Amino acid sequence: MQLSRIVNFYKVLADPTRIRMIMLLAKGPLHGQELAERLSVSTPTITHHANKLREAGLLIQRREKNTIYFSLDERTFLRTNEAIIKMLEGAKREDNDMLQTEHQKVKDSVISNFYTKDGKLKHIPSQLKKKLIVLQEMVEKLEPGKKYQEKEINDFIKQFHEDFATIRREFIMHQFMYRENSVYELNPTELWTRWEELS
Repeated sequence: MQLSRIVNFYKVLADPTRIRMIMLLAKGPLHGQELAERLSVSTPTITHHANKLREAGLLIQRREKNTIYFSLDERTFLRTNEAIIKMLEGAKREDNDMLQTEHQKVKDSVISNFYTKDGKLKHIPSQLKKKLIVLQEMVEKLEPGKKYQEKEINDFIKQFHEDFATIRREFIMHQFMYRENSVYELNPTELWTRWEELS
């Protein structure tokens, strides 16, 4: 739906009398005199507002002998509202796509700077955001739902860095894993400390 039509739709609705007409017509068809009486306005006023609503595609006219009945075109209401919702959703998707692209660039840059080509961690970053990125890169290689003995976690970390004790603590501290009786298991990703939320 063209943007101009959506703008016109809301311009037409930006009038208290028209809104009240729509509320009355939502209950069923009425002729001009009935609308005028219920809204305490003149018949010419109803005709003026009815013309505006009809031009926007919101009213349907039906003549019975010398009387014109107005009814609400609910399909136009629904189509226009769906169109604006789709526009808003599209704008959100564009923003999300741009944000995800930016996050991917940051992640790729940190991984490139802190991991060697053969996957070894050069050193543990001091900046929290970068630290979370390198830790996440590591824990994503663990198997969800699997229970790891402490020695298994130590051996796993040693593939990347010799300071397994520090990294193991960081896993727990930032909610990547939880520990019970020296048994480690991945937390659901929703519990992980999200580096994307840091400035």
